Parts: sequence; structure tokens; C-alpha cells
Amino acid sequence: MDILSTIQAFGTDLIGPTAWYVVWTLIKIVVIAVPIILCVAYLTYWERKMIGFMHVRLGPTRVGPRGLLQPFADVFKLLTKELIIPAKSNKTLYLLAPVVTLMPALAAWAVIPFGPDVVLADVNAGLLYVLAISSLGVYGVVVAGWASNSKYALLGGLRAAAQVLSYELAIGFVLITVLLVSGTLNLSGIVVGQTQGYFADKGLNFLSWNWLPLLPLFVVYVVSAVAETNRHPFDVVEGESEIVAGPMVEYSGMGFALFFLGEYANMIMLSALASIMFLGGWTPVVEFAPFTWIPGWLWLGLKTFVVVSMFVWFRATFPRYRYDQIMRLGWKVFIPLTGVWLLIVAIWMQTPLNIWQ
Repeated sequence: MDILSTIQAFGTDLIGPTAWYVVWTLIKIVVIAVPIILCVAYLTYWERKMIGFMHVRLGPTRVGPRGLLQPFADVFKLLTKELIIPAKSNKTLYLLAPVVTLMPALAAWAVIPFGPDVVLADVNAGLLYVLAISSLGVYGVVVAGWASNSKYALLGGLRAAAQVLSYELAIGFVLITVLLVSGTLNLSGIVVGQTQGYFADKGLNFLSWNWLPLLPLFVVYVVSAVAETNRHPFDVVEGESEIVAGPMVEYSGMGFALFFLGEYANMIMLSALASIMFLGGWTPVVEFAPFTWIPGWLWLGLKTFVVVSMFVWFRATFPRYRYDQIMRLGWKVFIPLTGVWLLIVAIWMQTPLNIWQ
């Protein structure tokens, strides 16, 4: 922190406080955005390697050592492909839709804390901001389906709207319960709240995290996050055997790549949010050496990696559900379950057995 204070003092003296505030904010955005984009690229590599291991295959091996340059080869291939715009499409919305899909997933990182006081914008309504900004991604899919002027793309867009709306409600109930037990919408405050309690005082942090008392909601959140990102087994939005590729069917080159990157960026963002709400964020598993020597941002990264690997695991394990099964799971199981558990937690907090005091 002394180095950062020195840098800020030097910048303020050099160009003035107002200009330096803008420059310093842009620097922090780049420091956050570039690693996130690299993580999105290498999540595609990890997915292919992990599924290959589960299927007794090798995965990428040719481009670079152990195939580590494969994501860059994929980007180069997509950049060199021709961008084809359908003749009867709405060209403005057609080109805007992929950007609308990707940008909310990156903008949500503005309030994600990587450690104590290590956050771009430490706003009090951080949880509400993430919920609101992550909901905007579906507009890109819906607009793409309509602007493409294709019945298959339009059908995929309508499916996406219904599916995301259904599981957003369940996630909303989960977030309300976390807000109830934490007493704050600030994401840093939610993490700090999980560092208190009997087990945390004994150094066993992982037993004080929200995943244990809120285990049913943790399961609902992870499954709903899979559905919200249209990942297998909930990928009926782009069910290749039914509607070709859904809203992305008319896209090529970097237009298709932006949809692809938006999906993976959402996976990482929702996994990071799960780590903050249920797995203690930047805090170590236990307060014993050598675990305390690991920096907080690395703990958050490890927990996010574990959760996002579950997305890949599900893809390699489960068959695709029918659309009516997906809707039934969201409306008849998850929404009632989260509502009942919210009521149980509210009553629990009014008893002498309240563990969140």
C-alpha cells in the first residue's frame, strides 16, 4: 500500500488531482480487464483439456508446448474469417448484439473485491449492481435473434429470454438470503462477515463460510448459474440438434467469437460471485501457515477456478434436458425452494441459535 500511495502522490503532483484520478482509474481498469480476458481465453483451453481427460483423450497438443497457444490460434483464425452480414438483417443491431453480450460480463468486475480494499469501486450496493448488470447480457442474445431475420435465430433468442428470466428469479432469492445474513449489499462486507464466528476464531475459516448453513442455496445458485449462461445441460438456446446454433447461427468471424467469449466471461464472473457469497472470497481456507502466506487475490482465483470447473464437469456428464424440464425445474422447484429457505433463515435469525450475530 505504501508503493501505491507513492505512485498516487507522484501522479497527483505531475498532472493534478482530477486528471490523475481519471488516469489512475483507467490503469486499474486495464489491470483488471486484461487478466480477465486472458482467463476467458484459457478457460476454453482448460475446458477442452478437462473434457479430454474425462473422455480419455488428449485435447489440444499441437499449437505450442502442451497446446498452450491454442487460444491464440483460435483468435487468429476467427479474426481472419470473413464477417458476413445477412442481406435482410437489421445491420446496426446485428453488429451491436455481440458487444451487448460481452460487455456486461466485464463491467460486473468493477465491484468484485480481490482483497481487503482491493476493488475498483467499493460501492455499498455492489451486490445489486452485479445482479442488474449481469441481467443485461440476455438482451444481446435476444437482439441477435431478432436482428438476424432468421426463424431459428429468433426461436433461440426467445428461448434465452424465458430461460434467463426463470433462473434470475431463483438467483435473486439466493442473493436476498445472503443479504439477510450479511446485513449489507457491499461485497467486501459479505466476505468480512464470513470471517467471524466460532470456527473462524479457531482458525477453521471454511466452516464459517456461508456454504455450510446455506448449502441448499449454494447448490441452487450453481445450477441456476449454469442455466443462466446457457451452458450444457441447459443449452437449449443453441441446441445444435434442434435449431442449428440458436441466435448465433447467422454470425461468423469475430461476431461469433464475441458471443463465445461472453458466455465464458459470464461463467467466470458468476463463479467469482459464488466464491464471494458462499466460499469466503479472498480469505484462506484455514488461518494456519503456509495458507496465510498466499495472497488474497490468489485465494479468490483458486475458488473461482474450482467453481468454474464444475461448469465443465457438468457438460461432460449430463445429457441435455428438454425445454419443459428446464422450465419446470426453475419455476416449480428452485423458486419455491429458495423462497422457503429464505423464510427458514429469517426465522432462524430471530432465535437464540442465530449464528450470524
